[in-house]
Amino acid sequence: MRASRFVSLFVLGLAVLAGAHVASAQGTAPPPGDAKLGQALWMRDGCYECHGTVAQGSGARAGGTGPMLAPKPLPFSVVLSQLRRPMNVMPPYSTAILSDQDAANIYAYLMSIPVGKSASSIPLLSGYLRK
Repeated sequence: MRASRFVSLFVLGLAVLAGAHVASAQGTAPPPGDAKLGQALWMRDGCYECHGTVAQGSGARAGGTGPMLAPKPLPFSVVLSQLRRPMNVMPPYSTAILSDQDAANIYAYLMSIPVGKSASSIPLLSGYLRK
């Protein structure tokens, strides 16, 4: 009886850990944001200087520091964490500088950026693509 109880508790613990991992991987849903205002904040606050005007990133080959953030940005909780306690050379954006609502607006802008066309769908590039 004691061994089966241990196994049950062990399995329950694994289930709780797995559930916590999935929840943290998915992140929390962002507050409702305004993509148009987010784009204005993106430009006003200088995000474009490192990440580009459409969050395409500045590219390591060009000596840039800002990674690509769109399309398909990371979960809001990850983006907000990076804003508040950044890794690498990004400056921190405290709530006194950028409110959570402004961050949600910027996130809405990132979410609104569509996936670009593939090179093969652009006729002008057809002669330059490798087969």
